[in-house]
Amino acid sequence: MDSDAQQQAPLEVHYKGELVGVYFADLLVEHAVIVELKAVNALEGVHMAQCLNYLKGTGLKLCLLINFGKPKVEIKRIVNNI
Repeated sequence: MDSDAQQQAPLEVHYKGELVGVYFADLLVEHAVIVELKAVNALEGVHMAQCLNYLKGTGLKLCLLINFGKPKVEIKRIVNNI
């Protein structure tokens, strides 16, 4: 089974039907799941906010925030509940 994943995938952001900007997700899987990759000591609110902004701006439902900056990989699942 093939899966579709794009690196540095452009995500168009629309507001009231108008294109207002473009985000670039680290990965976009199956045109449905945003994956943001970090290598920091600790995930912070700004990282979660980035994922939420991507989700709200695009209408997508799920972002996985993955941090490789610790000895054990840290994964946060962020859901857009609109």
